[in-house]
Amino acid sequence: MKPLNVCPGHLAEGFDRYCPACLRRIFDGQRVSPLLEFDYDAANADLTEGINQLSVSGVQEKLSAVVSGGRIVLTPAGERGRYIIKPAPAYKHLRLRDQIPANEHLTMQIARQVYKIPTAENALVFFPDGAAAYITRRFDYDSAGCKIQQEDFASLSRKSGATHGSDFKYTGSYEDAAALIRATVAAWQVQMSRFFALVVFNYLFANGDAHLKNFSVQQTPGGDYLLAPAYDLLNTSIHIQDGDFALQDGLMPKSEWSDTYTRTGHPCRADFETFGQRIGVVPKKMAEILDMFSREQPDVYALTDRSLLDEKVKRMYKRSYRERLQRFLRQR
Repeated sequence: MKPLNVCPGHLAEGFDRYCPACLRRIFDGQRVSPLLEFDYDAANADLTEGINQLSVSGVQEKLSAVVSGGRIVLTPAGERGRYIIKPAPAYKHLRLRDQIPANEHLTMQIARQVYKIPTAENALVFFPDGAAAYITRRFDYDSAGCKIQQEDFASLSRKSGATHGSDFKYTGSYEDAAALIRATVAAWQVQMSRFFALVVFNYLFANGDAHLKNFSVQQTPGGDYLLAPAYDLLNTSIHIQDGDFALQDGLMPKSEWSDTYTRTGHPCRADFETFGQRIGVVPKKMAEILDMFSREQPDVYALTDRSLLDEKVKRMYKRSYRERLQRFLRQR
């Protein structure tokens, strides 16, 4: 692998390992190496069986890990893993599949650092051959190691392969998903704003795999439910040919689409305003969120340039962001 000149966690410049802030947030202050001492054989992990609607997350293997003696190691038998490692998928129909870990890492960092979206703690790690893998800290356990009650939106809507077919997690609309928040979360207005911002983010950053299992709620110590941190965010358009949205019915009923959406097949800011109104986002908060996403953000480009993507993929990523932003701002 090339020598590091940025933190493989926060992408801060001037580091050849995790920066102190990453060590605190991801590893509880332990001094941990980003270099793994075990190999991953992608050739024997080709997860193609049972694939229907092609997605990136559907063909990624996930390895359970813990930290031991300053090293990230596979979880020993009988122990509970605290981290998930996602190597580059072996599935050969994905374009530029070796770039998927760095893509997910960058997209998650942009969500948190630029748009202040709460996300799962994450970084990159490296196998002995230099291949990058994405690592995320599990957020379904509390600081004492107790399991936190968590339900994804497929479970909340009682959808499964048995009830809705093999593509069950792609059924419905984001308006339907918002209704689950109102039905489950007592203080739903604040959580609805978080959900709304995440839906806009996924559109602008071409995450075509934001399906029902990629949104969850968690139970608080008081027994209430809140949205879980965002996870599985990446620009899927770099790797597969997909649409604007993962859910088959898109944002909302077609009868509510703007003329621009109806004519071009792509939503603009006006559609997200209608969507926000329909799901109950407070108008002032909705305007703040949409204004934030309407501004071209220089930090998106800066983080992309500092990311561990190849130079070609950095250009693709920035071009995708510009194109989606232009669509979002289109008036006609």
